[in-house]
Amino acid sequence: MSFNLRNAILANISGSNESDVEATITDAIQSGEEKMLPGLGVLFEVYWSNATQEQKNEMISQISNGLQ
Repeated sequence: MSFNLRNAILANISGSNESDVEATITDAIQSGEEKMLPGLGVLFEVYWSNATQEQKNEMISQISNGLQ
């Protein structure tokens, strides 16, 4: 039996509006639970796949600055 976590997460959040997505991100970060990390990773992948190069560069810059 094969379980695709990415597809399960996408199915779970499919159809979410902006408020739902924000609540999901906020809840995942505030809870601090490691089990939420795959979901955040899938959301980041969705963002990255749909971002322009300019948006990607800005995200890279923000992440890099946040790590310093």
